[in-house]
Amino acid sequence: MHTVWKGAISFGLVHVPVKMFAAVEDRDIAMRMIHRECGGPIAYVRTCRNCGKEVANDEIAKGYEYEKGRFVLFEKEELDALAEETSKTIRILDFVDMREIDPIYFQRSYYLAPDQAGAGAYSLLLEAMKRTGRIGIANVAIRSKGSLAAVRFIGNCLVLETIAWPDEVRPVSQVPGLPEQTIVNERELELATLLIDHLTGPFEPEKYRDEYRERLMEAIQAKIAGEEVHVAPERERTNIIDLMAALQASLEAAGAAKAGPAPLAEKPPETKKAKAAGTGASPTDGQATGPAGAAAGAEGSGKAAKGSGRRAAAAKKEPVP
Repeated sequence: MHTVWKGAISFGLVHVPVKMFAAVEDRDIAMRMIHRECGGPIAYVRTCRNCGKEVANDEIAKGYEYEKGRFVLFEKEELDALAEETSKTIRILDFVDMREIDPIYFQRSYYLAPDQAGAGAYSLLLEAMKRTGRIGIANVAIRSKGSLAAVRFIGNCLVLETIAWPDEVRPVSQVPGLPEQTIVNERELELATLLIDHLTGPFEPEKYRDEYRERLMEAIQAKIAGEEVHVAPERERTNIIDLMAALQASLEAAGAAKAGPAPLAEKPPETKKAKAAGTGASPTDGQATGPAGAAAGAEGSGKAAKGSGRRAAAAKKEPVP
Protein backbone atom coordinates (compact mmCIF):
# COMPACT_ATOMS: atom_id res chain seq x y z
CA MET A 1 0.00 0.00 0.00
CA HIS A 2 1.13 3.53 -0.77
CA THR A 3 1.27 5.94 2.18
CA VAL A 4 -0.90 8.97 1.43
CA TRP A 5 -0.33 10.86 4.71
CA LYS A 6 1.84 10.74 7.84
CA GLY A 7 1.11 12.46 11.13
CA ALA A 8 -0.49 11.74 14.49
CA ILE A 9 -3.86 11.29 16.14
CA SER A 10 -4.30 13.72 19.01
CA PHE A 11 -6.84 13.22 21.81
CA GLY A 12 -6.33 15.18 24.99
CA LEU A 13 -2.56 15.30 25.57
CA VAL A 14 -2.00 11.89 23.94
CA HIS A 15 -0.35 11.71 20.50
CA VAL A 16 -0.55 8.55 18.39
CA PRO A 17 1.87 8.55 15.39
CA VAL A 18 0.13 7.00 12.37
CA LYS A 19 0.45 6.41 8.64
CA MET A 20 -2.58 6.68 6.38
CA PHE A 21 -3.47 4.40 3.46
CA ALA A 22 -6.40 4.59 1.04
CA ALA A 23 -8.96 1.93 2.01
CA VAL A 24 -10.68 1.92 -1.40
CA GLU A 25 -9.01 1.73 -4.80
CA ASP A 26 -10.54 2.94 -8.04
CA ARG A 27 -10.94 -0.02 -10.41
CA ASP A 28 -12.53 1.93 -13.27
CA ILE A 29 -11.05 1.23 -16.71
CA ALA A 30 -9.29 4.38 -17.92
CA MET A 31 -10.24 5.59 -21.40
CA ARG A 32 -8.24 8.21 -23.35
CA MET A 33 -9.64 10.88 -25.66
CA ILE A 34 -8.55 9.96 -29.23
CA HIS A 35 -8.51 11.93 -32.49
CA ARG A 36 -10.81 9.75 -34.64
CA GLU A 37 -9.15 10.84 -37.93
CA CYS A 38 -5.54 9.81 -37.19
CA GLY A 39 -5.86 7.79 -33.96
CA GLY A 40 -3.62 10.04 -31.86
CA PRO A 41 -4.38 10.81 -28.19
CA ILE A 42 -5.69 14.28 -27.38
CA ALA A 43 -3.36 16.55 -25.37
CA TYR A 44 -4.64 19.35 -23.17
CA VAL A 45 -2.48 22.47 -23.16
CA ARG A 46 -2.86 25.10 -20.42
CA THR A 47 -3.28 28.51 -21.98
CA CYS A 48 -4.11 31.92 -20.54
CA ARG A 49 -7.54 33.17 -21.60
CA ASN A 50 -6.29 36.75 -21.34
CA CYS A 51 -3.10 36.71 -23.45
CA GLY A 52 -3.45 33.32 -25.18
CA LYS A 53 0.05 32.15 -24.16
CA GLU A 54 0.81 28.56 -23.12
CA VAL A 55 1.54 28.55 -19.37
CA ALA A 56 4.04 26.31 -17.54
CA ASN A 57 3.24 24.84 -14.11
CA ASP A 58 5.68 27.15 -12.30
CA GLU A 59 3.84 30.16 -13.72
CA ILE A 60 0.47 29.14 -12.29
CA ALA A 61 -1.00 30.47 -9.05
CA LYS A 62 -4.44 29.91 -7.53
CA GLY A 63 -6.98 32.69 -7.32
CA TYR A 64 -10.44 33.44 -5.96
CA GLU A 65 -12.83 35.41 -8.19
CA TYR A 66 -14.50 37.88 -5.84
CA GLU A 67 -15.99 39.93 -8.69
CA LYS A 68 -16.50 39.18 -12.37
CA GLY A 69 -12.98 39.12 -13.85
CA ARG A 70 -11.26 40.23 -10.60
CA PHE A 71 -9.17 37.79 -8.57
CA VAL A 72 -7.11 37.65 -5.39
CA LEU A 73 -4.07 35.37 -5.85
CA PHE A 74 -2.60 32.79 -3.47
CA GLU A 75 0.74 31.02 -3.72
CA LYS A 76 1.00 27.36 -2.69
CA GLU A 77 3.01 28.30 0.40
CA GLU A 78 0.24 30.63 1.59
CA LEU A 79 -2.40 27.92 1.27
CA ASP A 80 -0.15 25.36 2.98
CA ALA A 81 0.38 27.77 5.88
CA LEU A 82 -3.39 28.12 6.35
CA ALA A 83 -3.75 24.33 6.60
CA GLU A 84 -0.66 23.87 8.78
CA GLU A 85 -2.53 23.41 12.08
CA THR A 86 -4.42 20.34 10.84
CA SER A 87 -2.06 19.16 8.10
CA LYS A 88 -0.07 16.79 10.34
CA THR A 89 -2.56 16.04 13.11
CA ILE A 90 -5.87 14.22 13.29
CA ARG A 91 -7.21 16.25 16.20
CA ILE A 92 -10.10 14.45 17.91
CA LEU A 93 -12.65 16.99 19.15
CA ASP A 94 -15.35 14.72 20.58
CA PHE A 95 -16.33 11.08 20.97
CA VAL A 96 -19.84 10.08 19.86
CA ASP A 97 -22.03 7.07 19.22
CA MET A 98 -21.59 5.85 15.63
CA ARG A 99 -25.34 5.35 15.25
CA GLU A 100 -25.89 9.09 15.59
CA ILE A 101 -24.17 9.79 12.23
CA ASP A 102 -26.31 9.44 9.12
CA PRO A 103 -24.42 7.56 6.35
CA ILE A 104 -25.05 10.49 3.97
CA TYR A 105 -22.20 12.34 5.71
CA PHE A 106 -19.51 9.75 4.85
CA GLN A 107 -17.13 10.43 1.94
CA ARG A 108 -13.75 8.61 1.74
CA SER A 109 -12.21 5.87 3.88
CA TYR A 110 -8.58 5.50 4.99
CA TYR A 111 -6.76 2.87 7.06
CA LEU A 112 -4.55 4.17 9.88
CA ALA A 113 -1.51 2.11 10.92
CA PRO A 114 0.86 2.77 13.86
CA ASP A 115 4.05 4.56 12.82
CA GLN A 116 7.44 3.75 14.35
CA ALA A 117 7.23 3.88 18.16
CA GLY A 118 3.48 4.56 18.25
CA ALA A 119 2.27 0.97 18.63
CA GLY A 120 1.55 1.28 22.36
CA ALA A 121 -0.50 4.48 22.09
CA TYR A 122 -2.26 3.08 19.01
CA SER A 123 -3.34 -0.06 20.89
CA LEU A 124 -4.47 2.05 23.85
CA LEU A 125 -6.78 4.22 21.72
CA LEU A 126 -8.08 1.19 19.83
CA GLU A 127 -8.98 -0.77 22.97
CA ALA A 128 -10.51 2.29 24.66
CA MET A 129 -12.79 2.84 21.65
CA LYS A 130 -13.77 -0.84 21.63
CA ARG A 131 -14.62 -0.78 25.33
CA THR A 132 -16.69 2.41 25.15
CA GLY A 133 -18.26 1.75 21.76
CA ARG A 134 -17.51 5.35 20.79
CA ILE A 135 -15.87 6.87 17.72
CA GLY A 136 -13.88 10.09 17.44
CA ILE A 137 -14.91 13.21 15.52
CA ALA A 138 -11.78 15.02 14.32
CA ASN A 139 -10.32 17.79 12.19
CA VAL A 140 -7.71 16.85 9.58
CA ALA A 141 -6.17 18.27 6.40
CA ILE A 142 -5.36 15.83 3.58
CA ARG A 143 -3.56 17.22 0.52
CA SER A 144 -4.10 20.78 1.81
CA LYS A 145 -7.87 20.30 2.08
CA GLY A 146 -9.38 20.61 5.55
CA SER A 147 -12.02 18.06 6.45
CA LEU A 148 -14.17 16.81 9.27
CA ALA A 149 -13.56 13.12 9.95
CA ALA A 150 -14.71 10.15 12.01
CA VAL A 151 -12.10 7.85 13.57
CA ARG A 152 -13.49 4.35 14.13
CA PHE A 153 -12.17 0.80 14.03
CA ILE A 154 -12.47 -2.41 12.02
CA GLY A 155 -11.06 -5.34 13.97
CA ASN A 156 -7.65 -4.18 15.18
CA CYS A 157 -7.30 -1.36 12.64
CA LEU A 158 -8.21 2.28 13.17
CA VAL A 159 -10.07 3.79 10.22
CA LEU A 160 -10.55 7.43 9.28
CA GLU A 161 -13.69 8.40 7.35
CA THR A 162 -13.84 11.91 5.96
CA ILE A 163 -17.32 13.32 6.46
CA ALA A 164 -19.12 16.30 4.97
CA TRP A 165 -19.44 19.57 6.83
CA PRO A 166 -23.02 20.25 7.96
CA ASP A 167 -23.51 23.10 5.47
CA GLU A 168 -22.46 20.79 2.59
CA VAL A 169 -25.35 18.36 3.11
CA ARG A 170 -28.55 19.53 1.47
CA PRO A 171 -31.62 19.15 3.69
CA VAL A 172 -34.18 16.54 2.67
CA SER A 173 -36.81 19.29 2.64
CA GLN A 174 -35.24 20.60 -0.61
CA VAL A 175 -36.00 17.39 -2.51
CA PRO A 176 -38.91 18.13 -4.89
CA GLY A 177 -41.99 15.94 -5.10
CA LEU A 178 -41.78 14.22 -1.71
CA PRO A 179 -45.17 13.20 -0.29
CA GLU A 180 -46.33 15.17 2.73
CA GLN A 181 -48.06 12.05 4.01
CA THR A 182 -47.53 8.45 2.88
CA ILE A 183 -50.82 6.71 2.06
CA VAL A 184 -50.53 3.13 0.82
CA ASN A 185 -52.79 0.17 0.21
CA GLU A 186 -52.45 -2.26 3.13
CA ARG A 187 -52.45 -5.35 0.89
CA GLU A 188 -49.77 -3.86 -1.36
CA LEU A 189 -47.74 -3.02 1.75
CA GLU A 190 -48.01 -6.63 2.96
CA LEU A 191 -46.79 -7.93 -0.40
CA ALA A 192 -43.93 -5.41 -0.51
CA THR A 193 -42.92 -6.44 3.04
CA LEU A 194 -43.05 -10.11 2.04
CA LEU A 195 -40.84 -9.39 -0.98
CA ILE A 196 -38.31 -7.54 1.21
CA ASP A 197 -38.35 -10.45 3.70
CA HIS A 198 -37.68 -12.92 0.89
CA LEU A 199 -34.77 -10.87 -0.47
CA THR A 200 -33.25 -10.18 2.96
CA GLY A 201 -29.93 -11.81 3.83
CA PRO A 202 -26.48 -11.05 5.24
CA PHE A 203 -24.38 -8.44 3.44
CA GLU A 204 -21.80 -10.40 1.40
CA PRO A 205 -19.98 -7.84 -0.78
CA GLU A 206 -18.00 -10.52 -2.63
CA LYS A 207 -21.15 -11.80 -4.36
CA TYR A 208 -21.73 -8.49 -6.19
CA ARG A 209 -19.94 -7.87 -9.50
CA ASP A 210 -19.26 -4.82 -11.63
CA GLU A 211 -20.99 -6.22 -14.70
CA TYR A 212 -20.36 -3.11 -16.80
CA ARG A 213 -16.60 -3.28 -16.18
CA GLU A 214 -16.59 -6.99 -17.09
CA ARG A 215 -18.44 -6.35 -20.35
CA LEU A 216 -16.17 -3.42 -21.19
CA MET A 217 -13.02 -5.49 -20.61
CA GLU A 218 -14.40 -8.29 -22.79
CA ALA A 219 -15.12 -5.75 -25.55
CA ILE A 220 -11.59 -4.30 -25.23
CA GLN A 221 -10.00 -7.75 -25.52
CA ALA A 222 -12.21 -8.57 -28.51
CA LYS A 223 -11.20 -5.37 -30.31
CA ILE A 224 -7.51 -6.04 -29.59
CA ALA A 225 -7.95 -9.50 -31.13
CA GLY A 226 -9.64 -7.96 -34.19
CA GLU A 227 -13.06 -9.43 -33.44
CA GLU A 228 -16.35 -7.66 -34.05
CA VAL A 229 -18.10 -6.50 -30.90
CA HIS A 230 -21.75 -7.54 -30.77
CA VAL A 231 -24.07 -5.43 -28.64
CA ALA A 232 -26.86 -7.38 -26.94
CA PRO A 233 -30.36 -5.97 -27.50
CA GLU A 234 -31.85 -4.04 -24.61
CA ARG A 235 -34.07 -6.10 -22.35
CA GLU A 236 -37.76 -5.60 -23.00
CA ARG A 237 -39.48 -3.86 -20.11
CA THR A 238 -42.53 -5.58 -18.64
CA ASN A 239 -44.27 -2.19 -18.19
CA ILE A 240 -46.53 -3.42 -15.39
CA ILE A 241 -48.55 -0.49 -14.07
CA ASP A 242 -50.69 -2.45 -11.56
CA LEU A 243 -48.68 -2.45 -8.31
CA MET A 244 -50.35 -5.62 -7.03
CA ALA A 245 -49.52 -7.44 -10.26
CA ALA A 246 -45.95 -6.12 -10.21
CA LEU A 247 -45.43 -7.23 -6.60
CA GLN A 248 -46.94 -10.67 -7.24
CA ALA A 249 -44.77 -11.12 -10.35
CA SER A 250 -41.70 -10.07 -8.36
CA LEU A 251 -42.48 -12.61 -5.64
CA GLU A 252 -42.95 -15.38 -8.18
CA ALA A 253 -39.70 -14.43 -9.93
CA ALA A 254 -37.87 -14.54 -6.58
CA GLY A 255 -39.25 -17.98 -5.83
CA ALA A 256 -41.40 -16.84 -2.92
CA ALA A 257 -44.00 -19.50 -3.73
CA LYS A 258 -41.61 -22.14 -2.33
CA ALA A 259 -41.47 -20.40 1.04
CA GLY A 260 -44.97 -21.39 2.21
CA PRO A 261 -48.65 -20.58 1.69
CA ALA A 262 -49.82 -18.53 -1.25
CA PRO A 263 -49.02 -14.86 -0.61
CA LEU A 264 -52.54 -13.68 -1.49
CA ALA A 265 -54.18 -15.41 1.52
CA GLU A 266 -56.26 -12.94 3.50
CA LYS A 267 -54.83 -11.73 6.82
CA PRO A 268 -56.51 -9.63 9.51
CA PRO A 269 -55.02 -6.16 10.05
CA GLU A 270 -52.28 -6.02 12.68
CA THR A 271 -52.97 -4.40 16.00
CA LYS A 272 -51.02 -1.30 17.02
CA LYS A 273 -49.18 -3.43 19.57
CA ALA A 274 -48.06 -5.93 16.93
CA LYS A 275 -46.93 -3.15 14.59
CA ALA A 276 -44.92 -1.48 17.36
CA ALA A 277 -43.25 -4.78 18.20
CA GLY A 278 -42.35 -5.37 14.56
CA THR A 279 -40.45 -2.12 14.11
CA GLY A 280 -37.70 -2.68 16.65
CA ALA A 281 -34.17 -3.09 15.26
CA SER A 282 -31.35 -4.38 17.38
CA PRO A 283 -28.70 -1.72 17.99
CA THR A 284 -25.34 -2.07 16.28
CA ASP A 285 -22.12 -2.04 18.26
CA GLY A 286 -19.35 0.56 18.09
CA GLN A 287 -17.78 -1.24 15.15
CA ALA A 288 -20.80 -0.85 12.87
CA THR A 289 -20.15 1.95 10.42
CA GLY A 290 -21.92 4.19 7.95
CA PRO A 291 -23.26 2.02 5.15
CA ALA A 292 -22.40 -1.14 7.07
CA GLY A 293 -24.36 0.14 10.05
CA ALA A 294 -27.30 0.87 7.78
CA ALA A 295 -27.06 -2.66 6.39
CA ALA A 296 -27.07 -4.10 9.89
CA GLY A 297 -30.09 -1.99 10.74
CA ALA A 298 -31.85 -3.18 7.60
CA GLU A 299 -31.11 -6.80 8.48
CA GLY A 300 -32.47 -6.27 11.98
CA SER A 301 -35.62 -4.68 10.54
CA GLY A 302 -36.06 -7.64 8.19
CA LYS A 303 -35.87 -10.10 11.07
CA ALA A 304 -38.30 -7.99 13.06
CA ALA A 305 -40.68 -7.93 10.11
CA LYS A 306 -40.56 -11.73 9.94
CA GLY A 307 -41.35 -11.88 13.64
CA SER A 308 -44.26 -9.50 13.12
CA GLY A 309 -45.57 -11.73 10.34
CA ARG A 310 -45.49 -14.79 12.62
CA ARG A 311 -47.39 -12.91 15.33
CA ALA A 312 -50.00 -11.79 12.80
CA ALA A 313 -50.41 -15.39 11.57
CA ALA A 314 -50.92 -16.57 15.13
CA ALA A 315 -53.53 -13.84 15.63
CA LYS A 316 -55.66 -15.43 12.88
CA LYS A 317 -56.44 -18.41 15.10
CA GLU A 318 -58.01 -16.19 17.79
CA PRO A 319 -61.62 -15.02 17.37
CA VAL A 320 -61.85 -11.47 16.12
CA PRO A 321 -63.95 -9.30 18.49
